[in-house]
Amino acid sequence: MIPMGDVRPVRSLREWLDRLASDGRLGIARPGIGLRHEAAAIANRMDGRRATLFPQPGGHPGVVVSGLVSSRSWMAEAFGVTEDRLIAHYQRSAAEPLPWRERETGPAQEVVHCEGIDVLELFPVPTMNEHDSGPYISAGLMISRDPESGVQNVAILRCQVSGPDRIGVLVLPRHTDNFFRKAEASGTGLEVALVIGVDPACLLASQAIVPLGRDELEIAGALSGAPLDVLKCVSNDVRVPAEAEIVIEGRLLPTVREPEGPFGEFPQYYGERADRHVMQVDAVTHRTNPIFHMIVGGGLEHLLLGAIPREATILATLQRSFPGVEDVHLSLGGVGRYHLYVKLRKTQDGEGKNVLLGAFAAHYDIKHAVVVDTDVDIHDPQEVEWAVATRFQADRDLVIIHNAQSSKLDPSTDKGVGAKMGLDATIPLAAPEMKFKRIRVPGEAEVDLNAVISSGVAWREVHGA
Repeated sequence: MIPMGDVRPVRSLREWLDRLASDGRLGIARPGIGLRHEAAAIANRMDGRRATLFPQPGGHPGVVVSGLVSSRSWMAEAFGVTEDRLIAHYQRSAAEPLPWRERETGPAQEVVHCEGIDVLELFPVPTMNEHDSGPYISAGLMISRDPESGVQNVAILRCQVSGPDRIGVLVLPRHTDNFFRKAEASGTGLEVALVIGVDPACLLASQAIVPLGRDELEIAGALSGAPLDVLKCVSNDVRVPAEAEIVIEGRLLPTVREPEGPFGEFPQYYGERADRHVMQVDAVTHRTNPIFHMIVGGGLEHLLLGAIPREATILATLQRSFPGVEDVHLSLGGVGRYHLYVKLRKTQDGEGKNVLLGAFAAHYDIKHAVVVDTDVDIHDPQEVEWAVATRFQADRDLVIIHNAQSSKLDPSTDKGVGAKMGLDATIPLAAPEMKFKRIRVPGEAEVDLNAVISSGVAWREVHGA
């Protein structure tokens, strides 16, 4: 990887691919890899090690890429910061967004289609997990505008290509749904744009947990250190990133619902089939030779894009009430949503339990939380498990909350209602100093192994045997 002192933020998907390719982090598949399962299978095998580019997948003339942000360190690098500053940088960007800058022309509109649109002919849309109901646009930013105020919202919503110009969309009860309800109440469709192939800042900003009325494209500008250039869509008033690869413009239709799903989701189970919202495609624009970004459901890109913005929000929420909270981490074992680890500099007995209650209130997805002391590395699951093993007693340190709002995608809940469990694995303040003193060999961290360990020397020669 490039030394952090030489790193600058990237401003487009293509610039990021150049960066990954420069030091071997981009693998190129042989031409013609299948779009049904095969590309996703290879992407999963490469997940977290290298991004993968698929030329002419399934015989389509286009290109698919996957694994763009499947590492925390890669995300930090894309923004020009070190990994240990990633959460703080995200918090600051969300708090101090940069207004976007509108342009008249840009790469995202080099080619325009307004008639005879067939999404599957235009783009190589893959089918990923075994029981997915068909080809899915899994890395598209759904950008919508409040029909009253004109303020935009950005989200990644799962989008099933149901026909040549028809897309089934899972709209969750959040900001996009708020805008849609306003439009539907007036008898009109909600103007939207589905944007595919953007830089890491736009991807991560789309997952920000911010109040209604905050445009995530402005957070993307802050993440990359300069206002984001945007273009007005050719068929509606939505503004989209000017450097995007693909823009599918259209409307979420009022009163229309059609079957969508199943689809492989982040808990690594399938989201069920049900009647969902429908997007009618009105126009498509794209770069010359566009690149189609695929996020495989349940893979590292999927998990990290959800985890990092939540960590930033949860940390800020907890620190307002508990200044001793130093860091939080949503573990990959908990699918980047359900398991939270909290590092606490405890000053009061019982504070750990209060922090647990605050954590459950910070986001309804959190199912299990563990609070540990500052000597525990919360980014190392083995360290957290060690703290639970040696500092936690179930009859004294366990918190259980019954019948709480939880994730509807957790199959163990009852339609999104479940239990929360908190573990206070902090040391009692009154404990004798040596009772919980961690063992340590002096000088271990400073040893230069290359200087003290010989290679290529036979042990018998040294031993004299």
